[in-house]
Amino acid sequence: MSKYDILKLENQMCFPLYALSREIIKLYKPYLDKFNLTYTQYIAMLVMWEEEKIVFKELGKKLHLDSGTLTPVLKKLESMGLIIKYRSKEDDRVVIVELTENGRELKDEVITIPEKVFCESKISEEDAIELKYYLDRILKSFI
Repeated sequence: MSKYDILKLENQMCFPLYALSREIIKLYKPYLDKFNLTYTQYIAMLVMWEEEKIVFKELGKKLHLDSGTLTPVLKKLESMGLIIKYRSKEDDRVVIVELTENGRELKDEVITIPEKVFCESKISEEDAIELKYYLDRILKSFI
């Protein structure tokens, strides 16, 4: 065993996570393209469908995105008429993000995407549940 074995790609935990993430996101692309959404816009909308109205900072926290990444995503969603952004009346430093009626309607149009992507992934239901459990557990240790 060489002292450089630690630098081999096959010994990196980060690489299979990165590669798998890219492969899964690729599966989403044709479905999201129909709605002119990127994957990042889609996950932002997932939170919006769940919350309806949320503070910008909280949205960033849920998505693990900094404001520099989230701002252009929300700007595009706003230009598409899916969300609106405005400052809180109580504290103008707080930005609120709210789902529009068009945003609510889109929810019904994309409802089949997760199932289609899951079927295309060829991951067994058991493996998917287990993978999600471990990924959530590990991700929590970074928070």
